[in-house]
Amino acid sequence: MRSARGNIANFFFLCLTAISAFLVIAIALGIFLVLFKESYPAIEKFGVIKFLLSSKWDPVKGVFGAAPSLVGTLITSFLAILIAIPVALGIAIFITEIAPENLKGIISIAVELLAAIPSIIYGMWGLFTLAPIMAKYIEPALKKLFSPIPVIGLLFQGTPLGIDLLTASVILSIMIVPFTASVARDAFNLTPSVLKESAYAIGATRWEVVKDVVFPYCKLGIMGGVGLSLGRALGETMAVAFVLGNINRFPHSLFDATTTVTVKLANEFTEADTDLHLASLFYLALFLFVMSFVILALAKIFILRAKER
Repeated sequence: MRSARGNIANFFFLCLTAISAFLVIAIALGIFLVLFKESYPAIEKFGVIKFLLSSKWDPVKGVFGAAPSLVGTLITSFLAILIAIPVALGIAIFITEIAPENLKGIISIAVELLAAIPSIIYGMWGLFTLAPIMAKYIEPALKKLFSPIPVIGLLFQGTPLGIDLLTASVILSIMIVPFTASVARDAFNLTPSVLKESAYAIGATRWEVVKDVVFPYCKLGIMGGVGLSLGRALGETMAVAFVLGNINRFPHSLFDATTTVTVKLANEFTEADTDLHLASLFYLALFLFVMSFVILALAKIFILRAKER
């Protein structure tokens, strides 16, 4: 009798967990199908290549192109990753290799609390606090420092206003630091103690142990954390909308205002008064969904490989 009840309970437990697992796949597939269906008029009219390469976005004439939005999304995310990676790795190294035991938990909690702050709070802080500081102090100093340098100086041309590509990237970098730092910390903790102890035994310094032992062993995990952070940066909306300017044009320097896919969706979705305009916005969302899915899938693969190793 007990065996029969146990088999029935196991069967229901198996069904429940299987349904829960496949429900996630069904939801992701459902989102993709809805985005594809709603964007089909734009797909049919513009195709893929034309929509990707066109820079015109004119709802009055019914001409839409994704190039400036996608370029703005990629540039802000890439710059945010460049700024966040050194800071996040420094935090992870300090927590795992340097900090005393009574500080590790406190610092870990403080860093992870950054991820709990709503993005609109970051946006308001960026607009009212960071943007004036960037416009008055940081961006003029960067312009004075880098403008005389050939090629690099082109990135710092224009009038520093604080509502631009650089400020948006700084905001994004602050938001993704907790994700990169947490994954990097977990990856560092996976390094076998015997490897580090052997390096210390032969006279290696702490920096040499981190550089020659920990980093090579954890590189896949670090890459996975960077991928997860990049996925977060690609989809961020409100924090970027406050400080980017939302101008549909290619940026020529870090001091230019531009737009991203998420900012364009947030600002224009309720104002779309034609089926083609609405379909073009769904088309942008479809591209963002595919980009995020691919990046997060690759990041997950790197993390799983690091754990297997």
